[in-house]
Amino acid sequence: MAATVEMNKCTACGECVSTCPLDAIVIGNEPNKASVDAGTCCECGACVDVCPVSAIEL
Repeated sequence: MAATVEMNKCTACGECVSTCPLDAIVIGNEPNKASVDAGTCCECGACVDVCPVSAIEL
């Protein structure tokens, strides 16, 4: 299952975006939060490890 973002925790810091090896994560304009493209996500967990507020889980 692809990574998911808990919107109430996400601060849109961008750490996950810069870490994702497949560019499966983007920061949206409205709301200003991270979102994961489930079709692109390879479930490597890199984003989970770098999120400073633990807003991403697999």
